[in-house]
Amino acid sequence: MLTIILQAKGGFMEQAGAFLPLVLLFVVFYFFFIRPQTKRQKQEKNFQDDISKGTRIVTTSGIHGKIAEIMDDGLIIETMAGKIKIEKSAISRELSMARYPENVPAKK
Repeated sequence: MLTIILQAKGGFMEQAGAFLPLVLLFVVFYFFFIRPQTKRQKQEKNFQDDISKGTRIVTTSGIHGKIAEIMDDGLIIETMAGKIKIEKSAISRELSMARYPENVPAKK
C-alpha cells in the first residue's frame, strides 16, 4: 500500500498535503470545543458531588434556594414558596458561585 502511494503521480507530500487541512481542523476543534467542554463537565460533576446541607444554590431553571436535605436520589431545597425535591444534575454551578461567593468550597 505504501509503495502505491509513493509511486503515485504527484508524490507522497502532495497527497499528504491534501489531508493536512482536515487534520488541522480536527486539532483546532478538539482544543477549542471538546477539551474545554469535558473540563467543565468534570468541574460541574465535582461541584455536585461536594455540595453540603445549607448551601445556597440556583437550579438550571433559575430556582433559588438553600439545600435542606441530601438524599441518594436527589435533594430537597428550601425556597420562599416551600420545599422542592430536585435532582443533583439540576444544580447550576456557575450561577451559585456568582450569586453567593461565600458558599465557594475551600480549596484542599
